[in-house]
Amino acid sequence: MEKRVKIIFGYDGSKFFGSQIQRHGEPTVMGALQKAIKTLGIDKVAQPSGRTDRGVHALNQVCHLDIPSHFFNLDKLRKNLNHFVMPYIYVKDITFVDLNFHARFSAKKRLYRYIVSHKPYNPLFADYCSFMPAMNLNILNENIKEFEGIHDFSYFKKQGSITHSDTRIIYKAFAYQKDNYTIINFLGNSFLRSQIRIMCDFLFKIERGKLKKEELQEQLKLENKLQVSLAPSEGLYLSRIYY
Repeated sequence: MEKRVKIIFGYDGSKFFGSQIQRHGEPTVMGALQKAIKTLGIDKVAQPSGRTDRGVHALNQVCHLDIPSHFFNLDKLRKNLNHFVMPYIYVKDITFVDLNFHARFSAKKRLYRYIVSHKPYNPLFADYCSFMPAMNLNILNENIKEFEGIHDFSYFKKQGSITHSDTRIIYKAFAYQKDNYTIINFLGNSFLRSQIRIMCDFLFKIERGKLKKEELQEQLKLENKLQVSLAPSEGLYLSRIYY
């Protein structure tokens, strides 16, 4: 009899062509993890909580996997998986869960963070944050609150996205500064493809005076589609999934 496990893992998104397996064989996060799973003699496919774009990182991504009953030592399974997926993927924890658990559909909330560095450009950190001039935190926090609540985010998603509904809930959105970094947080039930990067870029343009709060409100109300450009992927992190 098979048992279901929940796998928590992090990854360096700069080393992959996104998280989702690609049809042409490009290196992806789930492709690498699935290859390791198959190498260990498990023929089931791991189901992640969702996808991340190319260059986007994860601190605590989650997937579920059905494994044969003889895989009872989960710490050994974790170490064996890490043997094949490190150094750019790291399995943090594996636990048994109910067979009804689903990494994507059982998720209640998702927390993403976007990191902006205001330090001098450093190529060693170019894959892990966005480099921008110092920002006015008051302007960011005044405008980021517009995203909170229930909205139809049709104008805040990447073209070609196929969804049953574009309505999402953002429970909390705020920015704070620490040690020459600005960290932007979005806690929501789920997010559309590239939604956070579009929202961040809109906020950055308001902070620089290139767009206005009223224009953000117009786009949220689907009255006017002003901009859908993306903030750089390097600064975005999937931080945590809540169940």
